[in-house]
Amino acid sequence: MEGHVPVREIQRLLREKPKALGLAVPGMPVGSPGMDGPVYAGRKDPYDVLLVQADGSSSVYNSYR
Repeated sequence: MEGHVPVREIQRLLREKPKALGLAVPGMPVGSPGMDGPVYAGRKDPYDVLLVQADGSSSVYNSYR
């Protein structure tokens, strides 16, 4: 896991067990876990949770809009 990955996606990864290294959320999107405090006044930026493969490639595992 790298970045602000939601617990829901970690649980899904453990349940589905895809052949992958893990999950990543690039950057620090407002509204993601740990980036959701009162200072942001309820703002939520769109972001993708990426499934990272052993060869370094990635695909979108889930999108938050």
